[in-house]
Amino acid sequence: MINRLKTTFANKRIFITGHTGFKGTWMLAVLNYLGNNEVMGYALAADDGSMYNAIDGDSLCHSIIADIRDADRLTEEISRFQPDYIIHLAAQALVIDAYQFPAYTWDVNVMGTVNVMNAIKLSGHNCYAVLVTTDKVYENKEWYYPYRENDTLGGHDPYASSKAAAELAVSSFRRSFFPIHEYAKHQQAIASARAGNVIGGGDWSANRLVPDIARALLSEGSVVVRNPNSVRPWQHVLEPVCAYLLLASQLGQDPKLHSQAYNIGPNQEDVLSVEELVNKCLMAWGGGTYTNLPNASAVHEANLLQLDISLAKNLLNWQPKWNSAKAIEMTIDWYKNHLNQQFALTLAQVDEYLSSE
Repeated sequence: MINRLKTTFANKRIFITGHTGFKGTWMLAVLNYLGNNEVMGYALAADDGSMYNAIDGDSLCHSIIADIRDADRLTEEISRFQPDYIIHLAAQALVIDAYQFPAYTWDVNVMGTVNVMNAIKLSGHNCYAVLVTTDKVYENKEWYYPYRENDTLGGHDPYASSKAAAELAVSSFRRSFFPIHEYAKHQQAIASARAGNVIGGGDWSANRLVPDIARALLSEGSVVVRNPNSVRPWQHVLEPVCAYLLLASQLGQDPKLHSQAYNIGPNQEDVLSVEELVNKCLMAWGGGTYTNLPNASAVHEANLLQLDISLAKNLLNWQPKWNSAKAIEMTIDWYKNHLNQQFALTLAQVDEYLSSE
């Protein structure tokens, strides 16, 4: 993977939306590790205490602080930069926040994605784009069958449904403006990536399980678990980040084959319940306690979700490198040591991931 990515992105211009966020910051670290590329980021300002600020993300890219909903500004920046590759990460990605701000969530997640694709269309420049959605785009039937890319899209909550709608928008733009059979004419290609639940150092979001675990353990408090039996496809953040880059690389090599949606997640044996994940995190930390405290008035969230990643394995020649035990070990290690040289710690984990078989 490391040689493929270095070769693909050498001397290339890469435009990342959402670069100040959790995934975006890890992507900047990966691209910095690969070297020899030009990166522009477009996102809202990083939160106080964010990983982006801690590793001096501004030194890793040309940072544009702007709103993905500002279609004119986004189009202007993409047109000026003329990127070879676009990775669209910008999103309102919190399920609880989406219940509080549904209109904002739909605006960011749907129209933000539309704005990116329209900017590509208007640029008239040869470009390959990976548009990131989520594993929650499927109509969740609470069954043990892992969802495949051709399963029905849906979404009970505002976050899931907004991302499903974004997938419909991607499909519409692909067929209307970037048809595969006319690639020689327009030379633009888009693919979408649906990643499972991501863990890893540097995520301080509210109402997310692993950041809640880290905050509790760092303060020597007890971890509060609200949905212990919920099952999710957990994976380390480096898995999808590197998969997005690999997909972009493959899209550039064979746009007709790879202009489609891909699930990105762990192997089936690494799908864990919330309680299993918590116990493994406490074991990796070397102590700590947790309390099951269900909230009867909590908003609806799916209990069971699994992904079939066969397509990514077969067409992209991609597969997860780290199992759940390794992903948890690296995540907890980051939080335990994050007060000392976060950038060096992050790059060390990038090196270990990319160098591993």
